[in-house]
Amino acid sequence: MPAPKNSIRRSLLVTSAIVLSTALTAPAAFAAPSPSAGSSSKPSAGSSADSSATVSADPPKTPSKKPKDSKNSKGSKDSKGSKAAPPVKMSTVGGALLGRAGTQVNLASGVPVLPKGLSARSWIVADAESGEVLAAHNAHWKLAPASTLKMLFADTLLPKWPSSTEHEVEPSDLAGIGSGSSMVGIKEDETYTVHDLWLGVFLRSGNDAVRVLAAMNGGVENTVAEMNEHAEELQALDTVVVSPDGYDAEGQVSSAYDLTLIARSGLQKKDFREYASTVRADFPGETRKNKKGKKVRESFEIQNTNRLLSGDYDIPVYQGIAGVKNGNTTEAGATFTGVAEQDGRVLLVTVMNPEKKEGNQVYKETAKLFDWGFEAAGKVDPVGELVPPRSAAQAGARPGGAGASPGEAGGTGEGALGAADGRPVASAAAGGGAGGVGTALAVTGGVLVLLAGGAFLVNRRWPLPDLVRRRPRP
Repeated sequence: MPAPKNSIRRSLLVTSAIVLSTALTAPAAFAAPSPSAGSSSKPSAGSSADSSATVSADPPKTPSKKPKDSKNSKGSKDSKGSKAAPPVKMSTVGGALLGRAGTQVNLASGVPVLPKGLSARSWIVADAESGEVLAAHNAHWKLAPASTLKMLFADTLLPKWPSSTEHEVEPSDLAGIGSGSSMVGIKEDETYTVHDLWLGVFLRSGNDAVRVLAAMNGGVENTVAEMNEHAEELQALDTVVVSPDGYDAEGQVSSAYDLTLIARSGLQKKDFREYASTVRADFPGETRKNKKGKKVRESFEIQNTNRLLSGDYDIPVYQGIAGVKNGNTTEAGATFTGVAEQDGRVLLVTVMNPEKKEGNQVYKETAKLFDWGFEAAGKVDPVGELVPPRSAAQAGARPGGAGASPGEAGGTGEGALGAADGRPVASAAAGGGAGGVGTALAVTGGVLVLLAGGAFLVNRRWPLPDLVRRRPRP
């Protein structure tokens, strides 16, 4: 985008901010035009699109309403090894280019070329604040999401209870957990706080923690219905929820575009940011009798399975990483949505099902896309945008409407979230105890700006805590 245009737009935004910032202080979602959702068809067998291609496909025809039954557009039954082609027609939510198959990027002069070795069926790189999609590959391909779907679960249920709420687990709470599920180690007849349960969801991707929270929410069926309703509200129209934990289920799909929308919504909640960015924590164990016959309950350490956050033998911690969620199932392969900040810019990257089956491949491809995005940001013209939630756009059209997310679970709406003992999480020692990274992407007020083409406000900056910002790449 030419520099003069950017300067004019930013001047308008800042002017609007000055006028409105004295009246409006609540954090809000992000603005963007709201194209209608497109239809999708069942993918046919064939070769995957070249990950280094530029825009070439014809735009889809006029989109139709999202079908309720997505079984015919799942496109992931051959995830065990054989390749598949994306549907010819996909949704155009966020822009017509995002409905095209293959890679969409504007490689103008001065824009770095996309990294080599990308094998994912679908991916997207977006600016978390402006909502601009910098590049995408089969962005609206409906694929099995695995545990990245837990982002939608959390974004839907986090406001339900204060983190201190306690629940004693009944046997029925753990019914129906799929074979081979990831578990945090919840035991029947033990009491856990909601804070404990969310740590189990985010750090260990515990399907047992999901099932307990779903039971507290009136059961799996009710929770699935609420998640689907919330996906519609977010305009995540590729997403159909069948199992709240992301366990493989017939007809359950999402897309790189939708997962990015969902992550962006979740990250506007302070406790979502805290849980998603926590590296390790203590989790309550089973109550036992000690040698003196006294009942004691010790804890054990759990670590985040997001390898860009915790690191692994073949992959370092990514500089500026602050969440959000990974997944891996037979049907979905490896999936991941991440958020990171470098030099004051916050990017979201989603990668779904790399064809290369090397260790930690989904994180390696995500890191490459982050590197490209940080280098390309400010140079590349966007190929689309992340649309706002429906209610945010509607609220923004009314006087005083901000369309904001409710903030911390329980509706406190207070400032930066701290650790359980009252200390700011960002002050915790790196790699130690239950503190972890803490309140990544905490909205601290800052300048409010009115986005052109939209009628509601956003927080211009999402500063990361110092602990995250200064963490070097090992």
